[in-house]
Amino acid sequence: MNIFERKVYGRILGSIYDNEKENWRILTNNKIYACVKKPTIIETVRLNRLHWFGHVQRMEENRIPKRVLYVNLRTTRLRGRPRNRWQDAVREDGRIVGGEGWQEKLHNKEEWKKLKTARSRHILLMPME
Repeated sequence: MNIFERKVYGRILGSIYDNEKENWRILTNNKIYACVKKPTIIETVRLNRLHWFGHVQRMEENRIPKRVLYVNLRTTRLRGRPRNRWQDAVREDGRIVGGEGWQEKLHNKEEWKKLKTARSRHILLMPME
């Protein structure tokens, strides 16, 4: 997804004329992100996933979304490497965005909101693809 996003931004921003070499060149990934100054699409998905998880965690136990989140289907999984579940992705996102102790912060709505807004203003620490 990051590759597609950079291609789109590259098309929008266009090429740059280099006066020294007297030719056109495309923007590098770092220059594209410096011009855009927004979180990548992966970071946006990660923050929205954590936003929804925090919302569901603070719900009452009898609400349907919370019951569905923790339902156990009692089916057998396919052979081979287990596929990632939504909860596995949330756990990884929480570790990246909130660091250690992120699960304690999500029950305090004000502290959780501070963490999310602080992280959404800065580019998350993740490797470039």
